[in-house]
Amino acid sequence: MPKQRIDWRAVWQLIKPYWVSEEKWKARGLLFVIVALALAAVYLEVLFNTWNREFYNALETKNYKVFTEQLWRFSYLAFTFIAVAIYRIYLTQSLQMRWRMWLTRQYMDRWLQHQAYYRIEQTGTADNPDQRIAEDLNLLTSATLSLTLGLLSSVVTLISFIGILWSVSGPISFMLASQEITIPGYMVWFAIAYAGVGSLVVGWVGWPLVSKNYFRQRFEADFRFGLIRVRENAEAVALYRGETEEAAQLGGRFQRIRDNWWGIMRTTKSLNLVSTFYSQFANIFPFLMAAPRYFSGAITLGGLMQISSAFGQVQGALSWFISAFSDLAEWKASVNRLAGFHAAVDAAHEEREGVLVTANNVGAILIDRLILNVPSGPALTKEQTADIQAGQRILVAGPSGCGKSTLIRAIAGVWPYGAGSIEVPQQWKLLFLPQKSYLPIGTLRAAVAYPASENTYTDLAIKHYFDLCKLSHMKKFLDHSDNWSQRLSPGEQQRLAFVRALLTRPDALFLDEASSALDTETEELVYQLILQELPDAVIVSVAHRESVAKYHKMRWQFVADGTATVDADDDSERSIYTIQHMKPGKA
Repeated sequence: MPKQRIDWRAVWQLIKPYWVSEEKWKARGLLFVIVALALAAVYLEVLFNTWNREFYNALETKNYKVFTEQLWRFSYLAFTFIAVAIYRIYLTQSLQMRWRMWLTRQYMDRWLQHQAYYRIEQTGTADNPDQRIAEDLNLLTSATLSLTLGLLSSVVTLISFIGILWSVSGPISFMLASQEITIPGYMVWFAIAYAGVGSLVVGWVGWPLVSKNYFRQRFEADFRFGLIRVRENAEAVALYRGETEEAAQLGGRFQRIRDNWWGIMRTTKSLNLVSTFYSQFANIFPFLMAAPRYFSGAITLGGLMQISSAFGQVQGALSWFISAFSDLAEWKASVNRLAGFHAAVDAAHEEREGVLVTANNVGAILIDRLILNVPSGPALTKEQTADIQAGQRILVAGPSGCGKSTLIRAIAGVWPYGAGSIEVPQQWKLLFLPQKSYLPIGTLRAAVAYPASENTYTDLAIKHYFDLCKLSHMKKFLDHSDNWSQRLSPGEQQRLAFVRALLTRPDALFLDEASSALDTETEELVYQLILQELPDAVIVSVAHRESVAKYHKMRWQFVADGTATVDADDDSERSIYTIQHMKPGKA
């Protein structure tokens, strides 16, 4: 459940960075102009309030000259107000986008640095980071500016009009228990009481919107993610005939949206009932309160209209909480989500315990007292010490789930869960090919070159390796844009990954089931190419097929060597593995 109270320290940590960043002077200057326009708008409202008195007094006395003068005065006041309002909104939107752009860059960089995105997915410390970066940052910037400037305008309006209302409303006297009681500036006290009661009722009725808005964004993101998963795995779903199950899962996710939405509707209905009654009754309330003095002749029609206008301004300023409550509820939900995401990213960056990966100048990968764990769980392997020398070809074998791929991830520096250290030669270029290669959406040229830029390699080199890896039919699509992970078969994707390896020419190549989708003949072809084109490179392969063993001179065999309790409640156990190092020539 989201926090119901606002943690202002967390809010300040989200808002502060932009205003002290390299863009601070532009941001502050723009904000200064916006605030000046907001103050100008309040000043114009004060002038309109005075205009109300003069105009309606002219109507009451049938003074045509003053009437026409006030019409002209209204014209230039109105045009000035329109210009102020337009540029206030325009500059506010400009500042909002500048702020959002800066925050988006910062959050994306922090999310992508040090594989924080990967660790967050492994630990599940923050859900739907895409939604938090795309939607919550947008809401944070827009709502923060809107609410802050709205509050500022309300405060300035209150200061400007409370004196006017005090003076024009005058005192009211009445008898209570045979004693005359006089209340000076009585309309001010009525405005405070009216807004105070309304704010308490609205807060009580609408507070559940905070948690409901929090879950609304989460459930929407979960549903959208489910739809994307079906699209990305369309072929597998179709082959499994999984449409019924997918429909059931998506329907369940949408049901959560629907149930939460009905809750929002019910709360919003009650909130609208209170706030609409409050705002509508506010139109006649000042007339009801000022009517005795008007009919007694103490004030003129112009004075009555000025009181009504001033009361509306004071009451509106005091009612900022009521008018902004829905936005406040959504803003607070967004702040809660961003604060959680911010904390999760910070935790991923500060996660220094466990496997330590550093650089060396030795010319070998050194593994010292390495223990691999599952995230927030027990040990997966026993302590291991080993080294990988230049030019070695190592096959990593063992049963599923023993930690073969986890060892590769630890060497890559993306698996901190465990203990020990790994040193990697500083001058070596390492390349890791997983079982399912990542292909960015874009041109085929960009997919081959990834993570380098798409113009890194010449057409001649790319087409040469396309021919060698049986991808000649793809040469004509080099400049075509597509979602290649959906367009290409698993075998084609793996061959494309080998083309990427041959173009990159790493000093150490790690293949994690990278040829599992290839037939035996093609697998032999790509391995022979790797050995031929990269004769001095380290080759480390994780594979279940024994046919791969002949391309390696050493085997690291994972074998079970004990068990560890996973859950003391049901005494379930997990095998702990150790690695047996076999001598060269024994793979």
